[in-house]
Amino acid sequence: MTDQSPEPSARPAPSGELRASHDDREAVVEQLRDAAAEGRIDLDELDARLEQALTSKTQAELAVLTADLPRPNPAGSQLPLVLKGGMYGASRGPGRWEVPGHVIAHGGVGGVKIDFTRVECRLKEVAVEAYGETSGVTIVIPDGWTAETSGMDPGVGGLTDKTTPDRLPGTPLIRLTGSGGAGGVVIRHPSRRELRKLRSNPTPG
Repeated sequence: MTDQSPEPSARPAPSGELRASHDDREAVVEQLRDAAAEGRIDLDELDARLEQALTSKTQAELAVLTADLPRPNPAGSQLPLVLKGGMYGASRGPGRWEVPGHVIAHGGVGGVKIDFTRVECRLKEVAVEAYGETSGVTIVIPDGWTAETSGMDPGVGGLTDKTTPDRLPGTPLIRLTGSGGAGGVVIRHPSRRELRKLRSNPTPG
């Protein structure tokens, strides 16, 4: 007589024993590079950990590599910063200010300028919604930061992207969406005049 007893069902593996995906490994690699850029680990240790990260097979093996590093702040942990140009315009920067994961700018009649050149931002990505409306929005990012603008509707005023694609380790990506409206949206690095001002007055209040 054939034994009809059911086969034992497979039990789920403990979370630490789950197999690591390409995305899991890439996230750890990015965190390690950020930690090196912040001076938390030296270059020799970075190389060693990167090699282990790329060959790790489980999430437990990956977790060991970042156990002594601070967890990255999630982009959605703060309320969005909303800037409205109104009649007289609005700006944020170039002084030091806390950058949330989400910024919304409405150019209105007076226009909006967002200047990131003096900020210290540890986020991997900052979402910026820019609506040019009547007078436009200007966004200034430091050299070494990059922008992703494919989600932007240029509208009538258009989108002017003067940024370079060379991203430095530990710097955020500005993910720009929204609409140019009539006034347009400009995203760029500091001008020569702005760079001279930064060098002559490096630590404003």
